[in-house]
Amino acid sequence: MKYTKEDIIAKIKQENVRFIRLQFTDMLGTIKNVEIPLSQLDKALDNKMMFDGSSIEGFVRIEESDMYLYPDIDSFVVFPWTSEKGKVARFICDIYNPDGTPFAGCPRYNLKRNIKEMEKLGFTAFNIGTEPEFFLFKLDERGEPSLELNDHGGYFDLAPTDLGENCRRDIVLELEEMGFEIEASHHEGAPGQHEIDFKYSDAIRHCDDIQTFKLVVKTVARKHRLHATFMPKPLFGVYGSGMHVNMSLFKEGVNAFFDEAKEMQLSDTAYHFIAGLIKHAQNYTAITNPTVNSYKRLVPGYEAPCHVAWSAQNRSPLVRVPFSRGLSTRVELRSVDPTANPYLAIAVLLRAGLDGLQHKLTPPDAVNRNIYEMTAEERQANGIHTLPETLADALQQLAGDKVMMEAMGSHLYEHFLEAKKIEWDMFRKTVHPWEREQYLTQY
Repeated sequence: MKYTKEDIIAKIKQENVRFIRLQFTDMLGTIKNVEIPLSQLDKALDNKMMFDGSSIEGFVRIEESDMYLYPDIDSFVVFPWTSEKGKVARFICDIYNPDGTPFAGCPRYNLKRNIKEMEKLGFTAFNIGTEPEFFLFKLDERGEPSLELNDHGGYFDLAPTDLGENCRRDIVLELEEMGFEIEASHHEGAPGQHEIDFKYSDAIRHCDDIQTFKLVVKTVARKHRLHATFMPKPLFGVYGSGMHVNMSLFKEGVNAFFDEAKEMQLSDTAYHFIAGLIKHAQNYTAITNPTVNSYKRLVPGYEAPCHVAWSAQNRSPLVRVPFSRGLSTRVELRSVDPTANPYLAIAVLLRAGLDGLQHKLTPPDAVNRNIYEMTAEERQANGIHTLPETLADALQQLAGDKVMMEAMGSHLYEHFLEAKKIEWDMFRKTVHPWEREQYLTQY
């Protein structure tokens, strides 16, 4: 929604807003905010609110700490669950340097930078639709998350099997009150696992919506004495949580992926974009699946893709082309999980696709068989590679890709690699319960 300053002031009075959150996202995808009283609104809207960036992951050193929050006025929303004595509203902000230049370490600005590269090629919109999945666990008597699931339902189950239904319904109501257009909500394949689908939108707005969605899900779940987690694989032996990303490029309202005269009604633009996604798949996985736990989901047997291939007919490859055509023609990447920083993930996926377009890359032949049933020899004969199996493998792949480095910019690229290498090293050196169970009495 487009707002003016006058619209904002009128809405604040109407809703009895007393506090404003200036919200932004750090390099790792964590939502941060500075809360100000209403008396500071004019200062915030004049882009004069300063904060200390040295304590934010991936930002700046202590001697360069002063940074400014520039609110996006169109991101204004009132949180419906806040107190009737005085509600809280928020703006999503970009980060700027004291000299008025955009901060290169701001993931939201970085996505905008990549969209400008897209616009140079004549495209006017990069539309995104995602499907973030999450688990609901019960809180213990101290209010801390437990590993006790709230239900034992399965895919599309109903109450009484799906005990998360009331919580999920309240999440939907809160989201709709905040302006989301909800398309569907249902129980997912694993016990305690859920999905709520909201309408596609342009890349920046959709990444904003993903961050807002996560915040609402966690807030409403806590009201039901539940803990919502977007961790990709919280439990062994069940389906993990993904965040499938549907993508399409537009030119002045026309879907550039659709060509009625072509095979499968996919344009050359769509094929080149798919080829770019395939070419860089092993290298952007560190961004789209950025945690140690992400790689516990990317294993055979649980519907998450492990192999770099594409198809319009089955769900085992990395890239799928859903059946819909016309304005709904799109490409779906199935590997992404909801721990990804959405601004970074969409930036690298866009740049991978644009690389395919700029170099007129041709994708390999579509794989219409179930890849999981193919032998290693058959996969090799079909040129099907595997995704990285660990975060360490993924970081090694990322480090060699100049296109991905350009997509992130040198600041985010270098800080991301450094942070994630530390994360892997901590995991590598930790003695885990599985090891004690296996070896403590055996040796």
